[in-house]
Amino acid sequence: MANVCVITGGGSGMGLETARNIDKDVILVLTGRTVSKLEKAKEQLEAEGHQVHLIACDVSVRKDVHELCLFADSLGTIKTVIHAAGLSPTMADAEKIIMVNAVGTKNVNMEFYKYMKDGGVIVDVASSSAYEAPGLLIKHQIFEEAEYKEDAFVRHMLGEANLAGDDYNKSGLAYCLSKNFVVWYAQKCAHEYGPKGIRVVSVSPGLIETDMGTQEVEKSEFARQMIERSCEHRMGKAEELGFAIATIADARNGYLSGIDVLIDGGASTGKKS
Repeated sequence: MANVCVITGGGSGMGLETARNIDKDVILVLTGRTVSKLEKAKEQLEAEGHQVHLIACDVSVRKDVHELCLFADSLGTIKTVIHAAGLSPTMADAEKIIMVNAVGTKNVNMEFYKYMKDGGVIVDVASSSAYEAPGLLIKHQIFEEAEYKEDAFVRHMLGEANLAGDDYNKSGLAYCLSKNFVVWYAQKCAHEYGPKGIRVVSVSPGLIETDMGTQEVEKSEFARQMIERSCEHRMGKAEELGFAIATIADARNGYLSGIDVLIDGGASTGKKS
């Protein structure tokens, strides 16, 4: 059977650029909340020689993710899952950010684990903002509720996000906390899924030249400071992250698991210095 690579948020930005770096003999399944937004990406990828299928999926809805798994499994062997779907502070309120970024990651990992076999890999895209989350608000006992007490988990996360000032800052704090959860959850899953031969890695990009990243720079002084702290005083390029993510997912990186790969152009070390 053919190998299948599923990419959530695959219609643009890092997701699309990752798809470009996947071997052309692998069947690509691109997903997002609306298929119409994915059609242009499908056209571009097919022109480059890729095999592409589209399906609508809201990762915050467990039933949607289950149906995505069934669809991908019907096409071949699910070997690679790139979970790149996510929302930034300019795109949604705090609750929606928590639902898509945190609950969505939980849904994707838990559902795809059931269908994947030895040699499979899940790459969860987090953010360098995960490292900006206030230490006092990072409570792993709350994170642990995500799998079995989803409503309580969301309520606790939202309560912490609401400690911030205005709506944008609440969304910003929700973003940091949700991405910190992604890093933690990927490591948790890596140890749980490892005995089955499935590795799990998270990737934490810094500011990237996508619509999402540009909006944050326009809105946030903190985002502009991140650029100044980076080694080259620039944002990352989507194609740079796409290549990195595809490389991390490559089977030849079989011993890379249970770790977060920080790709932020040195902005984190620039802050320390």
